[in-house]
Amino acid sequence: MILGIGTEGEIFLYASLTGITILCAYNVLMLFRKLIRHSASVTGAEDVIFWVAVSIYIFRKMYDTTYGSIRWFFVVGLLCGAGIARLLIRLVGKIWAKIEKSLEKYMKKR
Repeated sequence: MILGIGTEGEIFLYASLTGITILCAYNVLMLFRKLIRHSASVTGAEDVIFWVAVSIYIFRKMYDTTYGSIRWFFVVGLLCGAGIARLLIRLVGKIWAKIEKSLEKYMKKR
């Protein structure tokens, strides 16, 4: 099936949102691991379960949006979405560090 450029753009944006969702979910898993320490075997099992679930999620999204065929703009959209999410998370972390540092200076002055 031939898709129009508008439809391909929509699918690309949808794939980008899927990439953002996956990276945010993985960051939640990493935060959970920092809060509760796990053994290496439990961490490995969590990773296997997470990536199997992500594979099913990506397959379902790809199946719904591209009618069952693999389109490279979907894959590129996933990667772009994950990259954008990574940059945003790093930016928020830097902003948070600056706010934290300025609050510490303010508390020392009091």
